[in-house]
Amino acid sequence: MSESSRPLVAVTMGDPAGIGPEIVVRAYPEVLDAARPIVVGDASVLRRAVELLESELSIAVVERVAEATVGPDAIPVLDLDNVEAVEYGVVSETYGAASLEYVERAIDLVTAGTVDAMTTGPINKQSTRLAGSEHAGHTGLLAERTDTDEYSMMLVEDDLRVSHVSTHVPLREACDLVTEENVLATIRVTCDGLQAMGVEDPKIAVAGLNPHASDDGLLGDEEETEIRPAIERADAAGIDVTGPEPPDTVFGAAVDGAYDCVVTMYHDQGHIPIKLLGFSGDGTVSGVNVTVGLPIVRTSVDHGTAFDIAGQGVASETSLVDAVELAAKMARRRSAG
Repeated sequence: MSESSRPLVAVTMGDPAGIGPEIVVRAYPEVLDAARPIVVGDASVLRRAVELLESELSIAVVERVAEATVGPDAIPVLDLDNVEAVEYGVVSETYGAASLEYVERAIDLVTAGTVDAMTTGPINKQSTRLAGSEHAGHTGLLAERTDTDEYSMMLVEDDLRVSHVSTHVPLREACDLVTEENVLATIRVTCDGLQAMGVEDPKIAVAGLNPHASDDGLLGDEEETEIRPAIERADAAGIDVTGPEPPDTVFGAAVDGAYDCVVTMYHDQGHIPIKLLGFSGDGTVSGVNVTVGLPIVRTSVDHGTAFDIAGQGVASETSLVDAVELAAKMARRRSAG
């Protein structure tokens, strides 16, 4: 692919104490056909990851991202110089603050048009909370800094896509968030996100909240009072949407091609089927996290910092490769209008 057709993607390093630096080094040569990645992080931490993996790559510190040379031999890094030494697998205010700054700088780059898209490495929520973040993860921070009101986490794993009405909140609170307006907003941004990925005429299923989608009111009433009215309004607006569908069967239908995405009501309802498909017995982790509804393109790995294996050189880069490639695809489509 030509230089001009490979979007510039800012890739955040993730928590320095996690597997982020390792998978960045592993993934870099694999994504060069699709994108021009620029890593936002700490050069010293990445050099240690290069040594750990006995990689032949070098680290090239760049001053101006737009002028960076992206080639096969050296990883270009916007060095924020936040971390002097790393102890793997440790929850730390310092590491949390560093990982947040990587994300904030990447957001600034993409909103300014300096890069075409961003892909984020894994951060540790305990560390970012110690650093003062009020957000449970990336999504809320991205929405806040881009002044976005309607957004959703969408997970992509091969033929299955799911989006979420709520994510990192207690289950009791998640049930309260199943409102007509929240469900409708999620359907809308899901449709827009699918089109941004190249699904021209998305077909969307909406899962129920209760077992068997309430079984005609026997097991709850949220389907009739909140979810169905949202579906009817989305349908009236021209979106191809159906439901509420029983949560225990809708994902199988989506994998078989009946739907392009399933709108789910809470975190685990959507995450469990995705993780079932994306986590293999050999340690390979695939799948992509996309924040739909933002004015920028943002993708992420679909896994955490994996402190238990950080620094061992065994972490899988598959999810990061998938995330960068999808970000590049979405950026190309956005550029083409």
